Amino acid sequence: MESKGDSGGLRCLVTGATGYIGGRLVPELLEAGHRVRCLARTPGKLRDHPWAGEAEVVKGDVTDAESLGAAMRDIDVAYYLVHALAAGPGFERTDRDAARNFGERARAAGVRRIVYLGGLTPPDVPEPELSPHLRSRAEVGRILLGSGVPTTVLRAAVIIGSGSASFEMLRYLTERLPVMVTPSWVSTRIQPVAVRDVLRYLVGSAHMPAEVNRTFDIGGPDVMTYRDMMQKYAQVAGLPHRLILPVPMLSPGLSSHWVGLVTPVPASIARPLAESLRYEVVCQEHDIADHVPDGPGQPFSFATALSLALQRVREARVTTRWSSASTPGIPSDPLPTDPDWAGGSLYTDVREREVDASPEALWRVVEGIGGENGWYSFPPAWAVRGWLDRLVGGVGLRRGRRDAQHLRVGDSLDFWRVEEIEPGRLLRLRAEMRLPGLAWLEMYAEKGEDGRSRYRQRAVFHPSGLLGHAYWWSVSPFHAVVFGGMARNIALAAGRGTGTGDPA
Repeated sequence: MESKGDSGGLRCLVTGATGYIGGRLVPELLEAGHRVRCLARTPGKLRDHPWAGEAEVVKGDVTDAESLGAAMRDIDVAYYLVHALAAGPGFERTDRDAARNFGERARAAGVRRIVYLGGLTPPDVPEPELSPHLRSRAEVGRILLGSGVPTTVLRAAVIIGSGSASFEMLRYLTERLPVMVTPSWVSTRIQPVAVRDVLRYLVGSAHMPAEVNRTFDIGGPDVMTYRDMMQKYAQVAGLPHRLILPVPMLSPGLSSHWVGLVTPVPASIARPLAESLRYEVVCQEHDIADHVPDGPGQPFSFATALSLALQRVREARVTTRWSSASTPGIPSDPLPTDPDWAGGSLYTDVREREVDASPEALWRVVEGIGGENGWYSFPPAWAVRGWLDRLVGGVGLRRGRRDAQHLRVGDSLDFWRVEEIEPGRLLRLRAEMRLPGLAWLEMYAEKGEDGRSRYRQRAVFHPSGLLGHAYWWSVSPFHAVVFGGMARNIALAAGRGTGTGDPA
């Protein structure tokens, strides 16, 4: 990256580029003529993004002062888009330490501005009484404002956009439940904001004058209850009017499990969202327009934001999802590839099949696996495994896919995540379900003879302790049905030129 004296836009550092907002902000900054550096714990996860060749990606973490200091070098504007949500009981301290570290390193590097996207909080509720999630977001904003670097803190309530956790929670609740018993927070007033407006404000904040060091409330033009939001969604989506019956005794904890059962959003993420919805979150000012002027029709109405999000979903053009970021608490260890690996036991299940189709046809089936296409073997077994995972706090099987046909490194895929993809040859998935160990699933499309191909599949499990060994041996009797059936039906689907995941 060139020095600060060079012309041609600002030099921006984006943290959280593997997440929902960060992954969308990078191309917006590039389109605005800025140069972008992304800080990522696992840079490989950004490899397949359409903008990857235009942005610099460096390895590091906001909790690691050394890597953060290096990433701040020659930066004009630093975007803070990370948080330790659901990382455990100590997430508030982690957020606090990371924010202090970020502010200190930005000041030492001579960064001109910090931009932070936080949460809108009610003015009449003392901070100690806020939910831990909102309290931590507010504290991070204060720390950055006091860092000595001019800081813009944007505070948003519910962000509506294709793939956002708030949108998918609203979407699934409304579509799946024509009659629903709901928590009392459906009557709380909220001011939602379109993700396109959030991105516009984030990009525009880079040019604020040095004397600006404050928070800005950002929201759309509509103030409504969550009940209103569900009814408006039904109207925009062409669904019948919904019957909604609030029940006061549903606590945030209980309602988060209710949301987890009905929607793809797991309870660990649904809980802070539900806790935030307990409070009336309405903008107290719209001063952001003094620095980032609104154009005609801006900010977008709630109905327009819904229409745009639904259009993206229907056209399969969802660029990032709430599940884009790694699930907190899930190991990210890479698959041991050393044949003489001495890290302990590795259990494997290997299946191979000759396929009466070209490698290209086989690969289309492999890359299309999961989501609506299913897993090509005994659907009830996969469904039960997904429900069991949800019951113990895992992500379950309903995260689906970002794109119905194409995958990229870092994509979530039901209760897996894409760890490696070699187009036309290899798809490696790492398990994110709750397991007593680490697990991977590899699928290969290889060239055979006479225009045919060979499908090779390998499941790998690294047990953790005695429980891990017991787990493997307890489920191994079912491997012939699950993994054997999977290999057989993938081969059959490729031969037929179909991509439906249920067995024939």
